[in-house]
Amino acid sequence: MPDTPVAFGWSEGGEARSTRWRSEGGVAPPKNVLVADDRITADAAYRLACEGTALLWRGDFQNARQLLQAMARRIGRKPRQPHKAAPAFPFPPGAAFHLHRQAQAQRARTLGMLLLQFGDDYRLDLRRAPEVGPACAEAYGPADGPFVTSLRELLGVIGAHEWRKKGVALPVPGGDIFRIHPHYGVFSPVRGEYVGLVADAPFANAENSATSAIPALAFDIGTGTGVLAAVLARRGVERVVATDQDARALACARENIARLGFGARVEIVYADLFPHGRAPLIVCNPPWVPARPSSPLETAVYDPGSRMLRGFLGGLAAHLEPGGEGWLLLSDLAEHLGLRARTELLALVDAAGLKVAGKIDIRPQHPRATDVDDPLHLARAAEVTSLWRLAVR
Repeated sequence: MPDTPVAFGWSEGGEARSTRWRSEGGVAPPKNVLVADDRITADAAYRLACEGTALLWRGDFQNARQLLQAMARRIGRKPRQPHKAAPAFPFPPGAAFHLHRQAQAQRARTLGMLLLQFGDDYRLDLRRAPEVGPACAEAYGPADGPFVTSLRELLGVIGAHEWRKKGVALPVPGGDIFRIHPHYGVFSPVRGEYVGLVADAPFANAENSATSAIPALAFDIGTGTGVLAAVLARRGVERVVATDQDARALACARENIARLGFGARVEIVYADLFPHGRAPLIVCNPPWVPARPSSPLETAVYDPGSRMLRGFLGGLAAHLEPGGEGWLLLSDLAEHLGLRARTELLALVDAAGLKVAGKIDIRPQHPRATDVDDPLHLARAAEVTSLWRLAVR
């Protein structure tokens, strides 16, 4: 939430009313608001939402959820058109990505028009409303008075609460299973292939070392949930310094590291990229796609101008010990989308005084990679995730 409260106003029962507006994505409050209940039809709700009119819900909570689902189905409907021959040339990948993002943004705006009013202590005065206080407290912190937000955002808060309770199971070397518990606003490590790369990659000079090649110190840049720091500690690294600049990520990483029993070996610190000093191993899993995020959670996926990637590469040489390696975890999805060329990545490596000492590749196994109905299917089907081993020239 922004530091300065944003006002939300509407008219109800012939009176002007107002309260605080809450939006984690920084969406401005709608200007046109109607009070709605169970009598409104899905077609009418969808039409009003598309026109920019929000609906402040006064009916049954479960009916509101069903209404939101019905509105979502209407977004997915395609008007019947006469059959057209396929274009002579494939649609440019970059254009396809931007059109996909525009469609996602429009969908979010439309579905974000169904609103709920919260009282003190995150109370919902609606029939069949669940107890959402614990989930909201995890996402927003202690209750600080009434507000209005979208049902779509609340469902995201509830979903994150369930993910946090259940956790994400990830296999690691030795047959163990790490269960990582992501917090609200912290990206879940559901793409486990990059975790496996860090779990299995040989340490620098391992094949030529007469003694253990396990580094005594490693940095994990942009730790998020702390999963890679935990993997490094599990592999025997004596001390891991994990950094992040997001308060939720720092709290999430500390909780996960403590739960996994690595609190004495992993230090979680606030930093924009690198901590002080040098290390023989520095690991970074930056956002993979150079595009603008539309919500705090998307900052783990989208990185405008490749800021974090450029920052990591630009500062790596100054923080590596002699003979050390930087492990860059990066998908080539951006290349297949036409958003960043391989030559651009290699030019950044070269300009930073680095060289590629090796590369380990793996193909993703997530469902979208085989979903032919996905608008970005061709790019996802060709995607490869890599661990780039970088050293100082």
